[in-house]
Amino acid sequence: MSGPVVVVGDTFLDRDVQGVVDRVCPDAPVPVVEEMTARARPGGAGLAALIAAHRGAEVVLVTALADDDPGRELTQLLVTAGVDIVDAGLDGPTPEKIRVRSAGQSLLRLDRGCRPSSTGPIARRGVAAIRGAGAVLAADYGRGLLGRADVQAVLTTVAARRPLVWDPHPQGARPVPGARLATPNEPEAASLSGGAPGTGLRAVTRMAGALREGWGAHAVAITLGARGALLTEGHGAPLIVPAPSVAAGDCCGAGDCFAVTAAELLASGALPSEAVSAAVATAAAFVASGGTTAPASKARPVAGPPIGALAAEELAASVRRVGGTVVAAGGCFDLIHAGHVTLLQAARRLGDCLIVCLNSDDSVRALKGADRPVVPVADRVAVLLALGCVDAVAVFDETTPAAVIGRLQPHVFAKGGDYAGTQLPEADAVAEWGGQVVVVPYLEGRSSTHLLREVGRRAR
Repeated sequence: MSGPVVVVGDTFLDRDVQGVVDRVCPDAPVPVVEEMTARARPGGAGLAALIAAHRGAEVVLVTALADDDPGRELTQLLVTAGVDIVDAGLDGPTPEKIRVRSAGQSLLRLDRGCRPSSTGPIARRGVAAIRGAGAVLAADYGRGLLGRADVQAVLTTVAARRPLVWDPHPQGARPVPGARLATPNEPEAASLSGGAPGTGLRAVTRMAGALREGWGAHAVAITLGARGALLTEGHGAPLIVPAPSVAAGDCCGAGDCFAVTAAELLASGALPSEAVSAAVATAAAFVASGGTTAPASKARPVAGPPIGALAAEELAASVRRVGGTVVAAGGCFDLIHAGHVTLLQAARRLGDCLIVCLNSDDSVRALKGADRPVVPVADRVAVLLALGCVDAVAVFDETTPAAVIGRLQPHVFAKGGDYAGTQLPEADAVAEWGGQVVVVPYLEGRSSTHLLREVGRRAR
């Protein structure tokens, strides 16, 4: 990609307050939240810019902030992450959104200063950044910046020369003609097109077609949450991109992750179908890894938490809270075969959820040599999650799963029958909290190593 990712749009300061609920208020039927931690992070267009920076991109954010404490806090958060900010100035307070959460659930959102305010003109440096962008993401949150005539003019000019992705808002500006891709979610698409959400793919296809023609966009991708996305580029059949299955997680920010990924890939020469397919997978991985609730690093580029680790820990904690039994199994699962499936099906029957502790690519190489794994970790995760017996996958980088097992604290850790009679390295770790390592039936003669040898023999 030649040039930075330039994000243009409205920015918020989001505060996540995490607490514990153990009683109800005596004077009203509402939970009492004991605050434990609070974390501030950029929201809106600022979150999109932060995600792009965490992916290693050079990022410029053209936005409008007030000269107040929230505005200064936002600036510090973004600059620390490596985002270059062009501030148009805001006539009014910097908007704040406060989410009060407990046990992975949002209990309340409190908004401060979120009514639309007028903004100043974007500086020459902002115009120059947009014109020199490798990709532009217009992240509209309905506060008016993208509706300014000067912003619309420069974006219209750039749309003819650079990939422009427009993430619209029902109360926001109309996308400029020539946008390479517009990315409303289903409720937004329904509001913008006069359709009705949740009425089936036929209705979603009609909404996408109407929006594409009305906006003069090259393509429209309507994101459908856990169902993936629908892409239309013309009058032919739409492309449906199903989302990979992930354990329940916080979907806040998934749309920003989707739009950023699509913009970067379009800038690198990908077709809209390729960009949307990759964006769906990346957004699902973002949710599985904890989304915006995952701990943030100030380093750039940022290596996110191991795939699925946070979602797996949250699942294990939720099952334990209701008195259920957490079962875990571990392995490389390179070239998944019938023996693996038999093991996992048997393990799932031992409790109320099954979490697979999966060796990362580096971990597999350390154990099995430089020519392994044959199947990369993202594909191995996708195959495992497609099995009905697997509820979550947690990837780990060490050569043994002891550390991730310690975080999950399963009641049962299952291994295949080919380990019968051997002292398992996981046994000591599981015993620390009163768990049990067990061996379950395993089909004889099934082995990834044997499969690879057989493929090599037949290829000769």
